[in-house]
Amino acid sequence: MTDLELQQLRREKWRLNGQPIQTLEEARAFIESVGFCFMYPMRPAVLAPVFLGAWTGSEDRLPTWQQAYADPRAQQATEMMVRLLRDHSAYEANLFDENNAFLVAGSIFPYFYALVGERNPKQPPKPGSRSPYSQLACDVYEAIRRAGPISKQKLLETVGGMGGISTAALDKSLAELWSKLRITRVDYKAGEGASWDVLYRWSPDAVREGISLSVPEALSALLSKYLDCVIAADQSALETFFGNFVPRSRVRDAVNALLAARELEFTRVGNNTLIQLTPTKEEAPEKPLA
Repeated sequence: MTDLELQQLRREKWRLNGQPIQTLEEARAFIESVGFCFMYPMRPAVLAPVFLGAWTGSEDRLPTWQQAYADPRAQQATEMMVRLLRDHSAYEANLFDENNAFLVAGSIFPYFYALVGERNPKQPPKPGSRSPYSQLACDVYEAIRRAGPISKQKLLETVGGMGGISTAALDKSLAELWSKLRITRVDYKAGEGASWDVLYRWSPDAVREGISLSVPEALSALLSKYLDCVIAADQSALETFFGNFVPRSRVRDAVNALLAARELEFTRVGNNTLIQLTPTKEEAPEKPLA
């Protein structure tokens, strides 16, 4: 395989070949095919598809999240993304940049939950010197648990009480909870903004399945899905991507185990040695007869 052939395979997989998403059914099929994607391009770049690129059918002049407010394509793509969230076809996770949605297909979301989610999700978070949660985050969680789905504006009114809290403080608390998949954005309405709910109530089956999975099992499944999505990648790209969820040493161990089991294999692409899924017998090219 040449570098150009690899790029072309990715463009087709990521719908950057002039065939944009046009319907909800196509959006569902895309997210299931790639498994996960960013809403907008990442800076610096991360090897993964972009939902806005699939929506427009091109990667040319795509806005970053900072520029999206002025681009009508971004508004249209966001409306489609919200439809995917509403019917659980996709989940939005705060695993890279809270300002750039990371979308995960409903079918593989439990594997991400197994890596970063709480094993006892119904136990409320508690503040403390060793806790990843502030007192405000715990208060916000309790407000969402009691009244969710609840809009950000109503959260400000509920948690702020007479003293009030700033929007920035609320955003920080929501990010603390979201990064551990305690909560998730479930809807968006003009004038009200995003609505939040506790994840175990919004998607009890997905959370239950995630709890039942071990970290090695989940990581192996996600590595395979990632390589199916990007066609082939080097070790550093795998560690960069999954290093956001687990230590890089665990990524290396999982890759080595999959290589030893012959579920992954090395392949030459141009001047580089990359890793890909081992082709099935139907996919493998036939060897010429002697």
